[in-house]
Amino acid sequence: MPMDNAVPIDAPLDDTRQPLPEAAAAPVVLQVLPALVTGGVERGTVDLAAALAEAGWTSLVASEGGPMTRELTRVGAEHITLPLASKNPLVIRRNADRLAAIIAGRKVDILHARSRAPAWSAWMAAERTGCHFLTTFHGTYNTSGWFGLKNRYNAIMTRGERVIAISDFIAEHARRVYGLAPDRIRVVHRGIDMNRFDPARVSPERIIQLAQKWRLPDGYRVIMLPGRLTRWKGQSVLIEALALLGRRDIRCLLVGSDQGRTGYREELEQLVRRRDLGDVVHLTDECGDMPAAYMLTDAVVSASTDPEAFGRVAVEAQAMGRPVIATAHGATGETVLPGRTGWLTPPGDPHALAQALDRFLALSADERAGMAEIAIQHVRANFSKETMCARTMAVYEEVLSRPSSDG
Repeated sequence: MPMDNAVPIDAPLDDTRQPLPEAAAAPVVLQVLPALVTGGVERGTVDLAAALAEAGWTSLVASEGGPMTRELTRVGAEHITLPLASKNPLVIRRNADRLAAIIAGRKVDILHARSRAPAWSAWMAAERTGCHFLTTFHGTYNTSGWFGLKNRYNAIMTRGERVIAISDFIAEHARRVYGLAPDRIRVVHRGIDMNRFDPARVSPERIIQLAQKWRLPDGYRVIMLPGRLTRWKGQSVLIEALALLGRRDIRCLLVGSDQGRTGYREELEQLVRRRDLGDVVHLTDECGDMPAAYMLTDAVVSASTDPEAFGRVAVEAQAMGRPVIATAHGATGETVLPGRTGWLTPPGDPHALAQALDRFLALSADERAGMAEIAIQHVRANFSKETMCARTMAVYEEVLSRPSSDG
C-alpha cells in the first residue's frame, strides 16, 4: 500500500524547485556499496553517478571494485577502492575512518549508502563529520539468525535522514518491520535504460542469432522465465503449469545461470522429464543480449514464490512490448497493469498460472499489439533511468536544503 509522504509512481517531477544557493551549486555525492560486479544495486549506482556528473555535480563511488568501475570512468565519475563488502566489525570501523577522511578531504555533502555493511561504516563517518547521510532500502533482507541480532544489523538502512525505498512494497516493509517514520521515506522506483530496452533498436539479425543458438524451431509461441536458477524464482511452478496446460505448440525458455546450484538445475531437468516436457522446456544459461531475448519471446513469466522488492524482469519485458504473467505479491502490483499489460497470479499456484497462460495464448494479434503499446508507454512514463535519477536528485536537494542534523 502506498506510504504517506512517499513519492507515488505517477507523481510529476517538481520542475519549480528553487536553484540551490551558489555555495551549494556543485554538491559532492559519495555513493557506497560492496562491489561493482553486476546486479540492480550496481546498475542503479552507475546510472545515478552518470546523471550526477552530467548535471555538474561531483560524483564519487566507493566499493571493492569490479568490472563496472570502467563505466564510472566513462561517465565522468570517480571510483575509490575500499574493502566495503566486509562484515568484519574491525574492517567496518577502519572503513569508517577512511570514509571520514574522504569526506573531509573531498568536502563531501551527501553520503549515500546502498547496502548494509557499507552503511554501517558510512553512518559512523557521517556522524563524525556532520555529512548528510542517506540510504536506499533495496530489499526485505533476511531477519532470522544471529540470535535475533540480524534485525539490528539490517536496521542501519533506516538511519538515513531520508530513506529511499525502491517500491511502495519496500516502503511499507520498512515502516512495518523497523518502525521507520513514513515522513522520512521517499519512494523512487528503479529505472531501466530505455535506449537499450527499445524494440526499435533490436535488429532482426540479433534475434535470429539467438534463435539459432537456442535451436528454436519456427512456428511456436515462446514463453520465457528469465532469472538465476534458484528455488524462489519459481521455475518449477512454471513447469508444473505447462504440464497442466498440455500444449505442445509452445516452447518455454528458462534463461539464467545456476551460479553453482547444480543440484537445483538437476531437479528442474528431472521434473521436465517426469512431466514429459523435454521438447517444450529448455534450460539455457545466462543471456548476454536480453533485449533480443525479449523480442524472441511472446510472453514473459515471473513466477517468484517470494515477493520481489521491485521486479526488474517485469519492467524490462513490458518495455519490449511483451505481456507479463507475474505473481501477485511484492512490488508487481506497482509495475504490472492487470488485464492491460499482463496478469497477476497467486504465488506458487501452477493452476492459476496455467489459466493465465491459456488466456495469453487465446489473444488475437490485434489484442497482443494493443497490450504491447500500453506496456511500452507505461514503462516509459514511470520506470526510465532518467526518472529514477531525477527523483533521487530531488531527494538530495531536499536534504541539502536542511541542516545535517535533520531526520
